[in-house]
Amino acid sequence: MRKIILSVFAIFCLTNVFGQARKELNFGLVGINYEIPVHRDITIAPGVGTNLDLDWLNVGVKGNYYFDNVFGITDDAWDVYGGANVGYSFDMRDDHDNNGNDESDINLGLQFGGRWFWNDKWGVYVEIAGGNVSGFSPGIGLTVKL
Repeated sequence: MRKIILSVFAIFCLTNVFGQARKELNFGLVGINYEIPVHRDITIAPGVGTNLDLDWLNVGVKGNYYFDNVFGITDDAWDVYGGANVGYSFDMRDDHDNNGNDESDINLGLQFGGRWFWNDKWGVYVEIAGGNVSGFSPGIGLTVKL
């Protein structure tokens, strides 16, 4: 667990030094993350989240590729992205599984989403994300450009 936390912290520090584009804070019904650019079309985002049933607490990092250039989206108000995530999922259920076992484990997953900015600073996002431990969960929330 300590290695995962140190890895996320190291990635956060390195990308703060090398990131060139805008940074964004995404917060919604099931999580929050801090998106840091590492390339024009690629970001990483350390964050925390849960599922709609509040059964899991996921701590990790997402990597997203923005398909705007691939799809020819020239309007800065729209983003379409997809990527992978890695982290640790804590089993928050009172009884854990049927045998009383704690199923906390490393979580690997994918996400796909889109975002629309209604002005220069604020936007809304919709995302479908999931992982091998915590399952799939829809996300909706706000984005603020920092």
